[in-house]
Amino acid sequence: MADIEKRILIEQFIDAYNRFDVDGMLALLAPDVLFENVADGQVTVATRGLAEFRQLAEQSKALFSERKQTITALKFRPASVVASIAWRGVFAIDVPNGPAVGTVIELEGESEFEFSGGRLSRIVDRS
Repeated sequence: MADIEKRILIEQFIDAYNRFDVDGMLALLAPDVLFENVADGQVTVATRGLAEFRQLAEQSKALFSERKQTITALKFRPASVVASIAWRGVFAIDVPNGPAVGTVIELEGESEFEFSGGRLSRIVDRS
C-alpha cells in the first residue's frame, strides 16, 4: 500500500469516528482487526475482530455528545503509520465516580495504524 493510500484510509477512519459513524469505521477495518487503548503505559481496553470493535465503538459513542480527533502529524514507518492526535470530547452522561455531563476533556496522544489487504488491521491509541 502506498503512503498516500494509507493516509487516505486513516483520514477516512478519523472522519467516520468524528461523525459517530460506527458502520463507516467498520467498513475500513480488516475482519480480524486488533484495537488497543493504552493509557500511562497500560492497556486499558483491547478488542479483536469486527464484532468486539463494534461493541466498544457503540459503547464509547454513547459517552460523548461531541468528540473530535485532529491529526497534527503523521510518521510513516515501514510497517505502520503513527498519527499524532489532538482529541477533544464532551461527556453526554454523568460517569459514576467520574466526569459529569457537559465536562470537556482535551488530550494529546498518538494512534498507530497497521494495514492488511487495503484495510486497517491494527490500531493502538496511546495517551
